[in-house]
Amino acid sequence: MGYFTHESVVIDNGCEIGDGSKIWHFSHIMKDCIIGNNCNIGQNCVISPQVVLGSNVKIQNNVSVYTGVICEDDVFLGPSMVFTNVNNPRSGVNRQGQYEKTIVRKGASIGANATVICGNNIGKYAFVGAGTVVTKEVDDYALVVGNPSKHIGWMSEFGSKLNFNDKGIAVCAESKEKYKLTNGKVRKIN
Repeated sequence: MGYFTHESVVIDNGCEIGDGSKIWHFSHIMKDCIIGNNCNIGQNCVISPQVVLGSNVKIQNNVSVYTGVICEDDVFLGPSMVFTNVNNPRSGVNRQGQYEKTIVRKGASIGANATVICGNNIGKYAFVGAGTVVTKEVDDYALVVGNPSKHIGWMSEFGSKLNFNDKGIAVCAESKEKYKLTNGKVRKIN
């Protein structure tokens, strides 16, 4: 076993957990999950059946990742953020066969207490601010905040807000990475 679990953790049958991963107090990893290398799953988390987490995913305390969610490599999920997996839940109606898929792309960060309504993918290196309610797709490198989510800017892979010049070029002050904004889409150019 090349991963660490606190003694209070429950791991169901059929799970694959990568080397270097750590799972903390009172968390439950449900059947048939795939968790990549070097992940950190905080206290009081639930990873529902068949969830896929890439490598180096960081999940803070009190997060439930429901069936239908896929997190690619280097994703950050802030404390007490929420995923949904059914658009119209009712206690008396079984909708387990209707779970919607949500993909959180490589390097994206979702802030504390944010909510992601199922079926809305989060683009690579996007940043969802704390308390945001995501009700539509989030573009690569986008910064969104509010309820409902509103696009207010762009973020670098390093995690800094980008300021584009009149030619549509931005340079991340910390990492010196360059980005190009064309037709409402951002791409890294070096």
